[in-house]
Amino acid sequence: MMVVVAIIGLIAGVSIPSVSAGIDSVRLASATNSVAGFLNAAVTRAERRQQPMELVVSIKDNMIALYSNEPGPARVLRMPDGVKIEAVLPQAGDSEGLHREILMPGATVPGIGIQLANQRGARRIVRLDPMTGFPRVESVLIK
Repeated sequence: MMVVVAIIGLIAGVSIPSVSAGIDSVRLASATNSVAGFLNAAVTRAERRQQPMELVVSIKDNMIALYSNEPGPARVLRMPDGVKIEAVLPQAGDSEGLHREILMPGATVPGIGIQLANQRGARRIVRLDPMTGFPRVESVLIK
């Protein structure tokens, strides 16, 4: 009986780190897809409503917000636990870690990238393509 319990404990001890890494990877992939969808919806909303929209990325608060002139609350996307907004590319913004972009209807979409990272150091960048206006996801190789 002791041998069986020891074997189960050994298998559990070996498999927990890989399960934890898998969960972190899934969280990063899910957050990346959420950011891509949020950016796509922001560009689409500016075009369909023919209104300028303000896109605010807050590194300090770990969130992305979309503001318009219409009454009502802003649309906000908060990153899940274990995933953080590491940078907005190209590097810009004020001292409080805010990056602001204006999405104008009929204008070129700003070519920004939002870099996300998880607790294990894996990174992905969601970039808005200025030519097509669609977001694309890039994996960042750690050197």
